[in-house]
Amino acid sequence: MNRDAILAEMGLGPVWKLRRPLPAIAAPVVPHATPVAPEDQAAPISRMGWPELASAVAGCSACGLCDSRKNTVFGVGNQAAPWMVVGEAPGAEEDARGEPFVGQAGQLLDAMLAALALTRERDVYITNVLKCRPPGNRNPAPEEVAQCSGYLTRQVALVNPRLLLLMGRFAAQTLLGTDASIASLRGRVHKVGSTPAIVTYHPAYLLRTPLDKARAWEDLLFARANDKRLQSAATAST
Repeated sequence: MNRDAILAEMGLGPVWKLRRPLPAIAAPVVPHATPVAPEDQAAPISRMGWPELASAVAGCSACGLCDSRKNTVFGVGNQAAPWMVVGEAPGAEEDARGEPFVGQAGQLLDAMLAALALTRERDVYITNVLKCRPPGNRNPAPEEVAQCSGYLTRQVALVNPRLLLLMGRFAAQTLLGTDASIASLRGRVHKVGSTPAIVTYHPAYLLRTPLDKARAWEDLLFARANDKRLQSAATAST
């Protein structure tokens, strides 16, 4: 499928043609603190490898979501990927299958990645802030985010991606330690520890608000431009 067909699948064709591509110039880096896991979790989780971490998530009963879930949703993709995509929380289909970003939102994410010649199997690792589905797809509660934050922080450390793509308000606010809106966080390079992070809209939101697909495409171009800059800088230093 060529890029025009992929953009049409995303609903970007006519809208995107009215917009100019973003310049491939990095915006100022905005530092943020890395979120800290609760004291009783931080030390053991911070030493876990992939098998131990996956097992800990599968057996987690730290909050009430364990009572209503069908499956925990750990993550999928290349565990040494250059990009890491972080979403919000599993939905009904993710809960049923135990895999993040499936269904319509997952199809849109795949189309967004394909437009940049990326695949979830090779180029990205995908996970969510919460590993269990909130009943009725409600917003994550602060205490639920706090209990899961140690798992997410450890996943970021294990993947050690070149770039983080934070999709949606809860992913951005959790990893950047802020309560700012998506609109105010877009178009800048943030930092999670030492890892550059770009903020964009969640695919589920874009399905409800298709006019913002063009803005999400701008964010993807911005992410790609900054990733290329990072690669060039790494090459120049060797």
